[in-house]
Amino acid sequence: MVFFTLPLRAQRPQDKIEIGNILDSWHIAAASAEFDPYFNLMTSDAVFIGTDASENWQLEEFKAYAKPHFDKGRAWNFKAVERNVYVNDEGDYAWFDELLDTQIKLCRGSGVLRKESGKWKIAHYVLSLVIPNENVSEVILIKQEKDNRIIEDLNKQ
Repeated sequence: MVFFTLPLRAQRPQDKIEIGNILDSWHIAAASAEFDPYFNLMTSDAVFIGTDASENWQLEEFKAYAKPHFDKGRAWNFKAVERNVYVNDEGDYAWFDELLDTQIKLCRGSGVLRKESGKWKIAHYVLSLVIPNENVSEVILIKQEKDNRIIEDLNKQ
């Protein structure tokens, strides 16, 4: 069995600071309903995966979903309370995970940034609900019917 490891270059503090600032600015732009500043922090081929099984959006689809929320004057409000950032040896890709305080309580965000023309941009973002282990059984009961339908539909494809 072969294991592949992605080498990490020495984590320069400036990488983590710059990436943290990008992510914080992105979250602030959403909370302030600043559509262009929000989407300008994403790559042109970015993907956003939301908490619902149907929410796997390419950038233009995500913009179409988000626009009415931004037009109302406030989209969503995420504030990182914990964040881990990692950068590859070449310094052109980074990945992260963050614990978020949101309007739907604690969530987890994770994703990938790519450096384009010397600037970090969000290429992939995944938002997920945080469910305490002791409540997983209850949540499964709530969502199992819909999940079963989704699985059945996907298996037909």
